[in-house]
Amino acid sequence: MTPHTGSAQLSRMAWPALPERPLVLVPLGSFEQHGPHLPLDTDTRIADAVARGAAGRLRQRRPREPVVVAPSVVYAASGEHQSFPGTISIGNEALRFMLVELVRSMCVWSGRIVFVNAHGGNLRCLAETARQLTEEGQDVAWVPCQTETVDAHAGHTETSLMLHLVPDLVDMTLARKGNPAPIAELLPAIIAGGVSAVSPSGVLGDPTTATAEGGARVLDDLVADVATRIEDGRLGTDGRLCSAQAEPCRP
Repeated sequence: MTPHTGSAQLSRMAWPALPERPLVLVPLGSFEQHGPHLPLDTDTRIADAVARGAAGRLRQRRPREPVVVAPSVVYAASGEHQSFPGTISIGNEALRFMLVELVRSMCVWSGRIVFVNAHGGNLRCLAETARQLTEEGQDVAWVPCQTETVDAHAGHTETSLMLHLVPDLVDMTLARKGNPAPIAELLPAIIAGGVSAVSPSGVLGDPTTATAEGGARVLDDLVADVATRIEDGRLGTDGRLCSAQAEPCRP
């Protein structure tokens, strides 16, 4: 199993303890509905777990190269979930401005900065942010936590991850199968009317089959993928670090 603890977290450090020019991983999640059975900060918890796990793996591989994990960015672009109570979204423009300013601040003392993203609604903003910051000369990129290998939102994969990470916050008695259609098929209706237009419960997929053991395996796969992208990935035109073995990536 991948070690998911022990990585250097900025929130637990005093400034003199900070290594010189570290790689900084910034977990980027959301605060939005995840069906009736998962907490609103699901994406943020997943991003944080993957970032800490990837940092631990990178430190094992390259112990002389410092890496730290910044506090998670919780509020993001979640407008498609806004009709569900509890969702808090700041939208693309505010998110882009915040990420740009975070990098401008961190670059004074950091080396490379990599956002570890666990929310699909942030993708457009991340691409725009990366392009702007690259033009400014910043060493910045982003990597996806690709949790949508089975279903799209609050289904089997995310529920399994949360059963592994924080089982006390998951209420499986409330888990019900949602809209099982592929996200590509649902996207036009979601864009027009939000997630509630295709799923009254907010679930896209089937969480009833989720297990903590499956979540542990998914997390280990995500950590390995993110660490490999950061270590060896090629930078795409949208600022995403791409795995040469798994996907095409335009230079």
